[in-house]
Amino acid sequence: MKRIAIFASGNGSNAENIVKYFKDNSTIKVEMLASNNPKAGVLERIKKYGIKTFIFDKVELVNGKVLKELQSQKISFIVLAGFLLKMPQTIIRPYLNNIINIHPSLLPLYGGKGMYGIHVHKKVSKSKDLESGITIHFVNNSYDDGAIIFQAKCSLYPNIKPKEIQKKVHKLEIKFLPLVIQNLLDGND
Repeated sequence: MKRIAIFASGNGSNAENIVKYFKDNSTIKVEMLASNNPKAGVLERIKKYGIKTFIFDKVELVNGKVLKELQSQKISFIVLAGFLLKMPQTIIRPYLNNIINIHPSLLPLYGGKGMYGIHVHKKVSKSKDLESGITIHFVNNSYDDGAIIFQAKCSLYPNIKPKEIQKKVHKLEIKFLPLVIQNLLDGND
């Protein structure tokens, strides 16, 4: 059994989508939802699925408490879905190539510290780009810098508003993130 931990800091639509996708899977299970934000919408959203939740702070992420919890739950794969803290080496090392992140742009464009959510879409809009999309990548010790696993694009039109870009990009996130997770985990047998 491949056991997934999802890390999220916000609303959690991607996290819920992953949980629903793997709900009846016999070899892949979402075991836990971890969040650094005790008021994150994802915590309420995930309740109805009976998934274990784990709340922690920045110090606990670094000092080993989060790693101990991952190990106690026998987590084999980590998905960052709207998680805003940088993963420390203490977690990256034991989970090397088993932590992925979804980013709402076509990296290397618009990545790095502070580049998440609507901030990314504002940059895309301001740059008058005619396409955007998602990047799913492995996590390393730099923001949005790990090896790219998958990208999907969507067309934009001149003067498109950031909220409209966000909607288009979110559709790609919902469509592709669970599929990429499944492909990665099915390929790790």
